[in-house]
This record gives sequence, C-alpha cells and structure tokens, in this order.
Amino acid sequence: MLKFNIRGENVDLTDAIRDYVEKRISKISKFLEDNVDATAHVNLKVYKNKTYKVEVTIPLPYLTLRAEETSNDMYASIDLVTDKLERQIRKYKTKVNRKSREKGLKNMEFVPGDDSDDTDALKIVRTKEISLKPMDSEEAVLQMDMLGHDFFIFQDADTNGTSVVYRRKDGRYGLIEIN
Repeated sequence: MLKFNIRGENVDLTDAIRDYVEKRISKISKFLEDNVDATAHVNLKVYKNKTYKVEVTIPLPYLTLRAEETSNDMYASIDLVTDKLERQIRKYKTKVNRKSREKGLKNMEFVPGDDSDDTDALKIVRTKEISLKPMDSEEAVLQMDMLGHDFFIFQDADTNGTSVVYRRKDGRYGLIEIN
C-alpha cells in the first residue's frame, strides 16, 4: 500500500493538488508487490520565476525510486515525475529479473535507511544509513543511476566484500573493491 507525505514550499497545498498527486503517483502501485508498505515523499516547490519543481522519493525494500521534474505547470511536473518513476521501475524489474534468473538468485535487495539532517562543527549536513545487500556490479550501477548519484556502495554477491561503483568524468563507470 502506498502512503503519501506531501510537502509544499512557497505553495498552498489544496485538496485538489493533494488528490492529483495521490492519484497520479498511485499508478506505480501496480508495479509493486501487494504486501509492500511504502511512503511516497513528495515535495512541491514554486520558484520566483513561476516554475514548479516536483520531487518524489519512494524508499522500497528492494530499491529507492527518486525523480524530480521542473516545468511552468505544476500538474505537468507531476505527470512528468510519474512517467519517470514508471520508467525507472520497469527498467529495474526487467534488468533485475533477467539477472536473478541467469544467476539463480531469488532476492537481490537494497534497503535504504532514513535520511536525517545533522549540522555540527565538522559541517556534516546530511547523514544516511544503508544496509548493504548482496548484488553484482551491474545491479549497483543500475541503482546508482536510478538514484541520480555519482557513486554507490554495495556488498559484492560474488566476494561478499564491500565495493563501490562510481561514475567517471568520461561518463563510464569505475569499481572499487574494499578489502
């Protein structure tokens, strides 16, 4: 079941906006397993130049979906973000299902932790906790791309060691194996 946490910055969240967000983003529920409880964190922003930015993050037991879109129309931004989330989950399911069938694995999961803001003398402005789940480097690259990050830490399913994939300046990928 998909729950919603909707916030607005510089915008009044009317019932119509809330209903539209929930109706559109609920479309991805058809891709989720029936027993999954997830919360869609939706942030709506309005900028001074009258552009609307919609950010959606949905942590799931096996992946984190994240998308953002900016346009001159809030409803268009919501539609674009929903389309992007659907493409991400289709791509993920296709690649993971193919990989797990090839390797005979049942579950290849990534469980994200909660984000928390923390400022102190060391200037750490954000802390994340993650649980490392076994996966191969291709799955890690897919996760990294879907999150929009430049690196991703994971447990290598073959070696059981901790590894990092990262995006190089030339657009290709690198792998760091930690002993």
